Amino acid sequence: MSSGDRQVVIAPETKADAAARPPAERSFIGEHITVVKLRALVDRVAATDATVLITGESGTGKEVVARTIHSLSARRGHAFVPVNCAAIPHELLESEMFGHERGAFTGASGSRHGLFSTADGGTIFLDEIGEMPLQLQAKLLRVLEDGIVRPVGSDRASKIDARVIAASNSDLVAGVKKGSFREDLFYRLQVVPIAIAPLRERRSDIPLLVEYFLSRLHARLAGRHWTVSQAAMVSLWSYDWPGNVRELENMIERLVIMCEGEVIDAELLPPGMVATTRASENHLPATLAEGGVNLNAIVRELEGRMINEALRQTGGNKQAAARLLGLKRTTFSAKLRRCGVIAPAGVGWNDES
Repeated sequence: MSSGDRQVVIAPETKADAAARPPAERSFIGEHITVVKLRALVDRVAATDATVLITGESGTGKEVVARTIHSLSARRGHAFVPVNCAAIPHELLESEMFGHERGAFTGASGSRHGLFSTADGGTIFLDEIGEMPLQLQAKLLRVLEDGIVRPVGSDRASKIDARVIAASNSDLVAGVKKGSFREDLFYRLQVVPIAIAPLRERRSDIPLLVEYFLSRLHARLAGRHWTVSQAAMVSLWSYDWPGNVRELENMIERLVIMCEGEVIDAELLPPGMVATTRASENHLPATLAEGGVNLNAIVRELEGRMINEALRQTGGNKQAAARLLGLKRTTFSAKLRRCGVIAPAGVGWNDES
């Protein structure tokens, strides 16, 4: 690292700092407007028993949202039961969810309570709900409507009181159109819809997340803490993170393991990270679609890309980036805020060379 390359100093978070934050803020790290709105929505939803449908790309933190809703609710003294609908074989999913009687199927050597019964009084989290087979979707709809669970092979039903939070990283609306997901179940699940933005749409939170993950690693590896060079932070900020927050967390742990000293520099990053970012950007539409386009969104996306590239080329120097784009300093700052890519003070961006 050259002597002129600034470092971003990450101060480890203490237990007192973490405890001082409200519960929702401890779960959702960030200052971007989408995260601020998410925290407020979670606080409101937690005060109710409404069914919730959480959507977002893989790694955005859907289960974190579900667990936070449960932990802030009146049900927090009861079980939170996560169910990955994609990980359980379809032929076993009904039995896992609703239970079964002895002899109900081959291998059923005894009776068993299902996960809905385990979640009685608490919350059941149905992750990857879009992978649930249609036949089971019909039975889930009945449970949502009347709260009655009937184990496989039984003629007896029991009343349960479990809040349902579902999540999907697939497009359920497209699934409804294709016939792979029931329309009535979709509307029954999304009493309160919560959409989580991908990390690339809230890049200004990346330095905060880096700080948070490094603080956790500092707590695990007592006596060591790290700084991040400005070049490395700019690359982390520029990358599109298809795996979202989970990918960033894994990357920070990898960088700490690979770092021989206490400065994480750009040389430790995967060689194709910035190149992959450039290649992954979507092209602007050449023609108008039949339903039209959102011109304002396209303009914001283009401005965000150009600002991102200018900051990357200037090492985070906002004054130099403004000159590259032919903008006044005040105009550039306003566009930064509007595009949601401005970084908090003290994390490596600079106004002057």
